[in-house]
Amino acid sequence: MKRSSIDRRSILAGLLVSAASVPLASLPALAQGDPLPSWNEGQPKSSILDFVAAVTREGSEDFVPASERIATFDNDGTLWCEQPMYVQLAFALDRVKELSGKHPEWRKKQPFKAVLDNDIAALAKTGEKGLVELIMATHAGMSTAEFEKIASDWIKTARHPKFGRPYTELVYQPMLELLTYLRANGFKTFIVSGGGIEFMRPWSERIYGVSPEQVVGSSIKTEFKIDNGQPALIRLPAIDFVDDGAGKPVGINSHIGRRPVAAFGNSDGDLQMLQWTTLQGGRRFGLIVHHTDSEREYAYDRKSSFGRLDKALDAAPSNGWTVVSMKDDWKRVFGFQ
Repeated sequence: MKRSSIDRRSILAGLLVSAASVPLASLPALAQGDPLPSWNEGQPKSSILDFVAAVTREGSEDFVPASERIATFDNDGTLWCEQPMYVQLAFALDRVKELSGKHPEWRKKQPFKAVLDNDIAALAKTGEKGLVELIMATHAGMSTAEFEKIASDWIKTARHPKFGRPYTELVYQPMLELLTYLRANGFKTFIVSGGGIEFMRPWSERIYGVSPEQVVGSSIKTEFKIDNGQPALIRLPAIDFVDDGAGKPVGINSHIGRRPVAAFGNSDGDLQMLQWTTLQGGRRFGLIVHHTDSEREYAYDRKSSFGRLDKALDAAPSNGWTVVSMKDDWKRVFGFQ
């Protein structure tokens, strides 16, 4: 797929109208000895521990009250695997194939033909317009409850093409430990993702320990209706908000109402969230997950069609952001390894 043909914002615009199954550790991180056992000793691990110690030490100049300890995490590529394509895009493509029997005309009409032919290059050529058309045709006109069931049923059975495991097992064990460690130290942890908010909320608590009300994501417009005497929210074929790039600080302000003191991402789509979090007074923390492990996961950055890391990587040194090398800084990537 050519980078110039389809970018993340285009994908998100389409996906709007459309997460390790191992339970999170329940013991307080401070009582576990090493709270980050899947992290190798080194600067990234030390920087996390030093930051948490500084902002939780009462009486220190860096102390942050618990009510203000907000940490935001991107999802795709930061908490779980985003290659060879965003998980929600894989979900959308499967929906087209599932519904194609009711739409024989799709066999000859783009972008549906490209999906049914497994021709990702042809799909890319349809650009944002094609993706929006694809999703509008398959995900609008249903209630939010119906969509939640469809997404939940899919995530239970879908398998990653490389690892052959459920997508919900392809979450990063070191990041699960980090979420647990922060919460044990009085932080509220939020997901702030370009993915669809209603796609993530059904499983975020089970997988990450992040409750649905602490998920910020992209959305489509919905409207209230009484259907057969029952109230329902109906998904409309119109974009409401894209929570990516410059949209992330806007989404944080709208949903959370506090500026984070820590932010974690992996791509240029997280650049503005990192800037919004760290470029102000007081002790702040920004971290970028750099995908450098082609054996245990994938290696990609500046030229990737999904999760491109270019501008944010260049900005990291001057802004003091911690860059984590997946290959060098993590003892293991997934819980099953």
